[in-house]
Amino acid sequence: MMAASVRATFRLFQPLRPVPPMRIPLRQPTVPGRTTVARTMGVLPLPFFSKPRDFSLPNSSWGPEMVRLYEHYNSQCEVEREGGEKQKGPWKRLPSYNRVLKYATGGVYLSKLIQSKARLFTRNIKEPGASFEYVLFDNSEEQKCVGILQAGHLLEGPPGFVHGGAIATMIDTVTGAHATLLSGPVMTANLNINYRSPIPLGSTVVLESCLDKKEDKKTFVTCKVTSSNGSKLHSEATALFVSISVCKILDGV
Repeated sequence: MMAASVRATFRLFQPLRPVPPMRIPLRQPTVPGRTTVARTMGVLPLPFFSKPRDFSLPNSSWGPEMVRLYEHYNSQCEVEREGGEKQKGPWKRLPSYNRVLKYATGGVYLSKLIQSKARLFTRNIKEPGASFEYVLFDNSEEQKCVGILQAGHLLEGPPGFVHGGAIATMIDTVTGAHATLLSGPVMTANLNINYRSPIPLGSTVVLESCLDKKEDKKTFVTCKVTSSNGSKLHSEATALFVSISVCKILDGV
């Protein structure tokens, strides 16, 4: 019953388009002997059309290696041909929001129906550099996805090193985004990780996801986590993702 209600709500808001901001009149309390005055509290946007904030952009907390790797891949998102003409390059930067659903048409209301306090927890810490600072790039031709991660002090496990669960989170994030680009909506069915070498807090690492194979609704990918220059292998993993429909997600609400 709840799933049917959510689907109906989603269909209701899907065709909506942004409308001009509303001016909300506020009335001052009535004071004996004075005339009630109406005034306007600025221009307030409707909640359904909140502007998303992209967290995968450089900020003051990024170290030199994080910036270097970002610029390396970002420079390949658009290439310049002879004559100065620009065209799409082999890589594409993937924006990363607190929760993408909130920024779809009608998404704020739909998000509240599903789970009012749900947030993508890798993006819910306001302090820059304190936890997950990362950006993802995809190469559809090579069927690769790369994540650049700078691990903050809140991700500490063993003293001075990144918690294994935080590493697993980022592997799941990168491989999951990659599988979604390859196969549409998916859910993690299996994630197997071998930890080879600890990652020092504050350091920058590269996570590279590659397609292994696709079988019906199954997408198999492999992932390795290396130091920023590729000289040290920190972790390697295999992952299995299973394709699902949006209706199935809503049925689980």
